[in-house]
Amino acid sequence: MANLMTVEIVSPEQVLYSGEATMVITRTLGGGEIAFQPGHAAFLGALTENHTRVFLADGKVEDIAVHGGFVEVSSNKVSILSDAAELGSEIDIERARAAKERAAEALQREEDSNAAGDLRRAQARLNAARVDA
Repeated sequence: MANLMTVEIVSPEQVLYSGEATMVITRTLGGGEIAFQPGHAAFLGALTENHTRVFLADGKVEDIAVHGGFVEVSSNKVSILSDAAELGSEIDIERARAAKERAAEALQREEDSNAAGDLRRAQARLNAARVDA
């Protein structure tokens, strides 16, 4: 079908999604959100922590927390190779909220150089789980 494209989202642990979709929205490092639809021009970009959405042909959306990696688009295929990723439906919401609180506290005290990244990852997880932080 001309209005569909192939999508693969892979982390080192597993293939999170493999199939067809009408659109993918993700966030590039320093570039903001970007949407890919069938027939998109070739593209290669680095990803930041984000809530990636895969829009399926039946109208459903697959929510995925992506924690860095790369996106490549070519020949009507979107490939996301992530450092780590989780399906929104499998995220432990309370754990993500606790991680967000810890990271926010560490940022306020300026104790942890990784706190900003930790906070972005926790927020991406909560967004993918579709809960208010």
